[in-house]
Amino acid sequence: MNEWFKKMIERIRTAWGKISLLQKIVLIGIAVVIIAGIIIVSTVSSTPNQVALFTSPVTDQDTLYKISLRLDEENVNHRTTEGGMIYVDDKATAQRMISILMREDLIPSEISVWDAFKMDRWTVTDFEREVNLQRAVTESLEQHIEALEDVDSAKVTLVMPETELFAEDQDPVTASVIITPRPGSDIITSRSKIEGIEKLVMFAVQGLKAENIVITDYRGTVLNDFEDLAEFDRLELTKRQMDQKSKLEAKYKSEILNELKAIFGPDRVRILRVDVQLDMGKKTVETDEFFPITLKSDNPNTPFDETEVIKNVPRSEQIVDESYKGTGFNPEGPPGTEGQTPPAYKDLEGLVGEYKNNSNTINYEVNERKIYEEKNPWAIQRITVGVAIDGIWSRVYTDKGTLSITPEGSIQRQYKEISDSDLQKARTLIEHSIGYDQLRGDSVTVQHLAFDRSAQFEREDQKYRNQKRLQQAIIYSVIGIAIIIAAFIIFRFISRELERRRRLREEELARQHQAMREAALRSAEEESMDVEMSVEDRARMEMQEHAMMMAREHPEDVAQLIRTWLVEE
Repeated sequence: MNEWFKKMIERIRTAWGKISLLQKIVLIGIAVVIIAGIIIVSTVSSTPNQVALFTSPVTDQDTLYKISLRLDEENVNHRTTEGGMIYVDDKATAQRMISILMREDLIPSEISVWDAFKMDRWTVTDFEREVNLQRAVTESLEQHIEALEDVDSAKVTLVMPETELFAEDQDPVTASVIITPRPGSDIITSRSKIEGIEKLVMFAVQGLKAENIVITDYRGTVLNDFEDLAEFDRLELTKRQMDQKSKLEAKYKSEILNELKAIFGPDRVRILRVDVQLDMGKKTVETDEFFPITLKSDNPNTPFDETEVIKNVPRSEQIVDESYKGTGFNPEGPPGTEGQTPPAYKDLEGLVGEYKNNSNTINYEVNERKIYEEKNPWAIQRITVGVAIDGIWSRVYTDKGTLSITPEGSIQRQYKEISDSDLQKARTLIEHSIGYDQLRGDSVTVQHLAFDRSAQFEREDQKYRNQKRLQQAIIYSVIGIAIIIAAFIIFRFISRELERRRRLREEELARQHQAMREAALRSAEEESMDVEMSVEDRARMEMQEHAMMMAREHPEDVAQLIRTWLVEE
């Protein structure tokens, strides 16, 4: 086993010596992180599970000290964090200490009073049940309101009075809601959103009415006082009407501009203004319509119309016929007494008269229909459109097909105005697209106007000049490169020619030297001279003969070798 450990340590030491310094640092860092993680996990796992005494931290250090001292008096094991949270061993201890702290008025003001009712016991009074119900409803309402995307936080307070015997003695249920809007939210100015919160609170609490709900923001401004929001509603309605007007104008402008751009070009049309005047008044029209009575409907199977109608039918008729003929009866007084008839009527007693009265009244019945029609919330009163169309700018070319350049170095251009017939056609298209109505007072103006394109032309001219400069630079670069290549080729050719001539001259000198040596050897043999050569001379002679053979077979390599010798010397 010891040998195995020694081998293992030796292998680790060998592997550690092979890796680089950066790899060693990385391995050491990984090991440190692993050890620290193990220590943290073991520390956290060894910490006993404790229960928070309050749901929120105690910020007042004096109060925190008093609570800690009271817990020590009760021999309660507790732990206080730096943030002000107090933890005890179990839930039962927490509930017991909350009761003691409340009895001694040691509950901090920033702590929720509902913490006193977090006790699960067998003996729960009706008062506690009502308090728990009120607390549950309050917390549920706060959670629902805070769940809205426009609300950052909410605080709900409910007042549920005791139930009285008589209804006239019963106090109403009331509620107050304080909301903090999220940054960028419009809930304070949105009546519909405030009404939604009001209905949410009203439907969540039994017996709560809308007039007993007060919704305020964090500044104390009442948000659900809708009677005082009449002016705001009017401004909101005006804003919506202006938005509708802007959307309608943008719609007409976009449609006209897109069509004219497709016809005349994307940069030749400008819509100066599209003005749509709207009638936002709400109108309701009531109409009484009388129509004939159908006696017989049309048969769809026959090719002719069989409908029989009658304008009206009699419903009731009254006929009066009076007739009178003879003298009238003049009553007298008692016998022996003169009558009271005026003298004018006495003169008519001897006359004979005739009276007739014919009266005929017929009531007819007709079909009647009452039509109630509500006009649209808005109607177009007048549309005004102003459009400006530019002419056509074209470049001038020479006879050779190249651009014509002015003496200042700019591209020469010519302008062609748009014809009156094209302007009239464009005006007709615009009138049909907006539903032109002369009786309504609509106005459409289309004029020819030359746009200022000096900046555009300057950019085009500058781009043309840059292209010309780039072309000239490319041409000069190509010419320079061609000259350099030609000079290099000529230089290379001359160098090779000089090299060839020098190699021929060296070969000629070597040949002459060899001929001289051979002639000397032949003359020595002829004279029967006994030439004794040493070993060095013989080796030098063999080397010379070998060099001569190499010079004949590979003259270029020999010339390069000779040049190398000359440079070294």
